[in-house]
Amino acid sequence: MTRLSHLTSRNFLIALHDLLATTAALFAAFYLRFEGGEGFFERLPLLFQILPYFLAFSVVVFFVLNLTTTKWRFISLPDALNIIRAATVLTVGLLVLDYIFVAPNVRGAFFLGKVTIVLYWFLEISFLSALRMAYRYFRYTRVRRHARTDGAAPSLLIGRTADAEVLLRGIESGAIKRIWPVGILSPSRADLGQLIRNVPVLGGIDDIEDVITDFAKRNKAIARIVMTPSAFEPEAHPESILMRARKLGVIVSRMPSLESGEVPRLTAVAVEDLLLRPSEKIDYARLEALIKGKAVIVTGGGGSIGSEICERVVAFGAARLLILENSEPALYAVTETLAARASVATIEGRIADIRDRERITRLMAEFRPDIVFHAAALKHVPILERDWSEGVKTNIFGSINVADAALAAGAEAMVMISTDKAIEPVSMLGLTKRFAEMYCQALDHDLAASGGVKPPMRLISVRFGNVLASNGSVVPKFKAQIEAGGPVTVTHPEMVRYFMTIREACDLVITAATHALGPARPDVSVYVLNMGQPVKIVDLAERMIRLSGLEPGYDIEIVFTGMRPGERLHEILFASEEPTREIGVAGIMAAQPNEPPMQTLRKWIAALEQAIARDDRTTIRTILKDAVPEFGSTAA
Repeated sequence: MTRLSHLTSRNFLIALHDLLATTAALFAAFYLRFEGGEGFFERLPLLFQILPYFLAFSVVVFFVLNLTTTKWRFISLPDALNIIRAATVLTVGLLVLDYIFVAPNVRGAFFLGKVTIVLYWFLEISFLSALRMAYRYFRYTRVRRHARTDGAAPSLLIGRTADAEVLLRGIESGAIKRIWPVGILSPSRADLGQLIRNVPVLGGIDDIEDVITDFAKRNKAIARIVMTPSAFEPEAHPESILMRARKLGVIVSRMPSLESGEVPRLTAVAVEDLLLRPSEKIDYARLEALIKGKAVIVTGGGGSIGSEICERVVAFGAARLLILENSEPALYAVTETLAARASVATIEGRIADIRDRERITRLMAEFRPDIVFHAAALKHVPILERDWSEGVKTNIFGSINVADAALAAGAEAMVMISTDKAIEPVSMLGLTKRFAEMYCQALDHDLAASGGVKPPMRLISVRFGNVLASNGSVVPKFKAQIEAGGPVTVTHPEMVRYFMTIREACDLVITAATHALGPARPDVSVYVLNMGQPVKIVDLAERMIRLSGLEPGYDIEIVFTGMRPGERLHEILFASEEPTREIGVAGIMAAQPNEPPMQTLRKWIAALEQAIARDDRTTIRTILKDAVPEFGSTAA
């Protein structure tokens, strides 16, 4: 569809305004140059002859340089530069007209003259800009007036001035409502005393108490602090900001990074925002290039990881999304959440259990996905240690069903969410996930070796550790225990885990898919996310208690309950026998674990099916031990 087909009556009004402005600038330049005298009136007949052709040329210039299609409400520096470009092109047009066409052929002398042409350039810029700037200022003042009168909270912005400027633009455009910025606290002392869009930089981050106290003395109490993305960097000490703000009785909000595709709205500061190392730099353009216009299936789409993947693929422009989930409440929740977001994707949710091979195969064949993200799994370690045959049915056979169905449906890739517990596993969760990885590895290897005209489907597994705030993780558990007055329960004082946010994990999972589907088609089928530095669980508990404004051991007790079956003190990211290598993508490494051939795997799978049918746990355990010799589970 062409740009012309999108033009509205508003665009034609803008074009009419620009033509009138151009006409006025041309006549005004003549009038000023010849001071309204005889020279001016002598030139009018020829000027009226030239004018229609010049205006027709002007319309083309305005359209090519987007002057007719730019909303005046959001006019900015790039639009001002376009006005200057348009005026310059039209001025050059007048110069060519005067020097080449009119002077030698019509009058024998210059009709416009250099002075008139220079005057026209300045007047054209002024006339094209005047009404635009006036309208922009009118909207700006109206939004600011509404922000002040609609119960907006006087707010202090914290972070670098570049972040604050983005937030201020969001307020001016009306995207962010009900806050009224009165000042900025910047980590850079060079910003002190500067004005950012008419809002002063009042000091550094350490001046928070003094600034809030000063406003309170003047009966202009600050009601809210807004932390921009740079306020969460380690050198800004975000924990200190939150704790000091809470002591002062001020609400604290955060602004998301606009690069990530999040809606530019303020949200509450979550504890997990403060507990991690800085996130990896994500190439969002790369993710959008992979997802945009694609048909995507997410299994387990109602879970913590699955629902976040659904949100991300919608944000990155998927054309169609099918969510498979065996929990009706979870499916309802994720589809309602996604439906509330303005998106171009067609979103459908279906009740389905990945154990049901026929249904999974039929749904994928009907939908014909480009990419399948397989997030459905049983993952709670202590529960699987008790009911581990259920883990085999879901994590192994369910994954096989998804992989085979994706291949039969003609998908480009199947991405399985795995776990760092699959490395030298000591739990049934890790063991079943490692077996599923092996199946995906073997199938990926066989497809790569088969050749063919069409690039073969890729099957990859992405391993990462604990995800903050996911279902069953320690953060929501600790939150609930703190709110209940304690105690906070930790299994062992030396227990250590890797953590990352759901958002970062899911973005890196999609990034891994972009690498696997790259032009080189790398011989990598298991990826491991960079989890940063491990965190002691007891330290995590103490920090969460302090961030709640309480004192560990005094207000809230920490109780050690002992390690549970299938747990180990320290998680590992690579097995001792796994070669690893960098792949040139920030936050991701490749693992090359043991890769049994598909023929051997199929023998184990057939034996597992028979043992599952008989509920023969001894045989099941023996087969899995043969498949993954490094398994050291205590499961009974």
